[in-house]
Amino acid sequence: MSSHLMARWRALTGPGADRLGADLIARYGEPHRRYHTTAHLEAVLDHVDALAGHAGDPDLVRLAAWFHDAVYDPQRGDNEERSARMAERALPELGLPSPAVAAVARLVRLTVTHAPESGDADGAVLCDADLAILAAPPEVYAAYAAAVREEYAFVPDEAFRTGRAAVLRSLLDLPAIFHSAGASVWEGAARENMRGEIACL
Repeated sequence: MSSHLMARWRALTGPGADRLGADLIARYGEPHRRYHTTAHLEAVLDHVDALAGHAGDPDLVRLAAWFHDAVYDPQRGDNEERSARMAERALPELGLPSPAVAAVARLVRLTVTHAPESGDADGAVLCDADLAILAAPPEVYAAYAAAVREEYAFVPDEAFRTGRAAVLRSLLDLPAIFHSAGASVWEGAARENMRGEIACL
């Protein structure tokens, strides 16, 4: 278990939630994961920290980051919903008030579309932190794309190429991939990386 991640969890929740933190860290360490791992969780938390000044409630965004891929099975299409429900079950036990629990669950569900409403500062920060990998340096992006392919190893090559290209094109068709003011600088690099991946598919 990552002691660094547990330290971050304790800083967010206090010392009484170690069991839940350990469970979350173990989930991100499941053997079938190749991209949605503890490294991804740390990267999302780092990006939330970097964008925190643009959030309304950065700690709720951090909690949502912890839960956003808590349930991850690439053969299912309801991972975000199941992750949100896990947050709804677990967070009241930490003493989090109902409106805060609902806010965290809403943010987790938002990672289905990564399309926050205008004015949704917390949603923009979480979605941008989750998608920041798209704007990574080319070699890091290539490793990400390869890890995603590994997670979908059960999908035949032709079907994967078709599906992956459709996902990337849907992102490229958006007026903006990133929504918080702090992340707008990532837009150009993300589009270049995705166009490059489509060309390789």
